[in-house]
Amino acid sequence: MSEPEQGKGNAGAAAREGPARVPAVERASQIMDLVARAPQGLSASEIARRMGIAKSSAHSLCGTLSHLNLLTRRSDQSFHLGPHIMRWANAFSERSDVAAEFVTIWDEGTQFPGATITLSVLEGTEVVYIAARNSHVLPGFEFRAGMRLPAAFTATGKAFLSAMTDPEVRRLFAYGFPAPLTERSPKTVDHLLKDIAACRKRGYSIDDEGVKEGMVCFGYPVLNSRNRPIAGLAVSLPKRDFDDREIGAIVSNVREIAQKISIRLGAQV
Repeated sequence: MSEPEQGKGNAGAAAREGPARVPAVERASQIMDLVARAPQGLSASEIARRMGIAKSSAHSLCGTLSHLNLLTRRSDQSFHLGPHIMRWANAFSERSDVAAEFVTIWDEGTQFPGATITLSVLEGTEVVYIAARNSHVLPGFEFRAGMRLPAAFTATGKAFLSAMTDPEVRRLFAYGFPAPLTERSPKTVDHLLKDIAACRKRGYSIDDEGVKEGMVCFGYPVLNSRNRPIAGLAVSLPKRDFDDREIGAIVSNVREIAQKISIRLGAQV
């Protein structure tokens, strides 16, 4: 087999095995693993020896990781884990804990087994869904873990934003406001701030067909040990004319479950 044919065959095999990998990223990950297992730290030369790579490559990779605060270099030139990884560790821990509590408490305490219930976290101007229990009463729409939606349109996003001041909300959207998803989505920051003011006044948030026509969602924040919103909990139902008693029962159930999760996370509710 000629070299071009052989390369073509290898490329085909790689495609069958899965998506292409980036060697530099793999090496960086391996360095982090090595350093994590070495309490006294490792020099770049030792890292190069253990990985079987050139010293120049090890120095370059370690230098980049240090610049990103993923590694720190001490006076003896040994490398240790850097502070930036704590952001990832804390985010993973918080999301994992809150998602686990969500599933347990919702199964135990829901009064609306036919409703769709979601849990999301705020990332920039979007909410990211980390847990969802979908019903079949919302045809053509399904929440799923990993889904991202504009915070300005969702009940959970508004629950987060209502804990901010108006200037903080304006700064969040300083670089642009998301395009509307429906005719009832907020169109401007001023429109959103009116919705948020109403959320603060009533004590819970509402998405009234802002994400999908025919769907209404009621949201409430989940708090951490510092009594700051760490997640948003929402129940989603087909749009209809809810009377005050029905809305009261729905919101009471969502609030109760959100507060139970908050208490388990150390909040003082």
